[in-house]
Amino acid sequence: MSEKKESSNIIRLAHGAGGALQEDLIQFIVKNIPYKSVNDGIGLKELDDGATIPLKDYDKEIVVTADGHTVYPLFFPGGDLGTLSICGTVNDIIMMGAEPLALTSVIIIEEGFEFNQLEKICDSMNKMAEKANVAIIAGDTKVMPKGTLNDLIIATTGIGIKDKNIKILDNNIKTGDHLILTGSIGDHGTALMASREGLNISTDLKSDISLLLEIYNVLESDITNNYIHAMKDPTRGGIAAAFNNWAVKSNVSIWIDEEKVPIKKEVQAICDMLGLDPYNIASEGRALLAVAPDHSNNILKKIKSTQIGENAEIIGEVKVENPQRVFLKTIVGGTRFIDMPLGEPIPRIC
Repeated sequence: MSEKKESSNIIRLAHGAGGALQEDLIQFIVKNIPYKSVNDGIGLKELDDGATIPLKDYDKEIVVTADGHTVYPLFFPGGDLGTLSICGTVNDIIMMGAEPLALTSVIIIEEGFEFNQLEKICDSMNKMAEKANVAIIAGDTKVMPKGTLNDLIIATTGIGIKDKNIKILDNNIKTGDHLILTGSIGDHGTALMASREGLNISTDLKSDISLLLEIYNVLESDITNNYIHAMKDPTRGGIAAAFNNWAVKSNVSIWIDEEKVPIKKEVQAICDMLGLDPYNIASEGRALLAVAPDHSNNILKKIKSTQIGENAEIIGEVKVENPQRVFLKTIVGGTRFIDMPLGEPIPRIC
């Protein structure tokens, strides 16, 4: 009995892994914050990919997002911590329907970390920020005593801007919406897992980490016209967490066609080997979109015209019955629930 009580009173790795336990931790942290929004904008009550600050007497609003990056190993197939810190933050701004403008960066370094490794990570940050056309305008650097931190972590804040009339939110999904996935799922999490010591998994699989700016640029008119109701990059907890989040916040049911969900053979093989569900595994260069059905084919065509969206698919739809649940129509003709994962099964993937 005492062991159970003690375990319920401590924070576990799963509390930071993007599933139900992380939601519990976030609610614990934010519950007593006195002011959770500015000028009636989106804030901590909504717990979306970012927050908004509507500007009085203007038709614009600032979009702000914050992200901590603890990936291990720091260098992985397809990227590194520096690449991740820029892509993850810029993508969150884009998922709110905003144009990314600037970033801040906080780098916390363990004593003994090598300068040549730090230089590689900073170079990756700078190159990706330049590619995204965003400025790094402020930050902080701290050094922790050896043994109190594992190498290096980076925390970033993203700043963007959008028109006030654009409403791309987790709670804005409509019955009948079509659901678009911009590429294969689980590449990032499985590539990291395969590269970790001791697993002896041989694969050419690389992380899908990339900026979603190319997709944002081809969809600007659809975003402005509110044909796109919600967008999310399925990082921690994968598409299972993202879809469950949407279903609960919008009080709808989400129906996914298993045959339409792109999964690479290598990802499926590694997940099968380790007893994992690819629907729960993180991606870092994919987006989910809930779009008006009359415009879904046109939006899909635009996404497929981009390099990072060429394998995009309409994978499901939104219904009114059985709200707050996610259903998978299986290849063999049955239906099963996709539940909110307890947490990302792979620690330190972003």
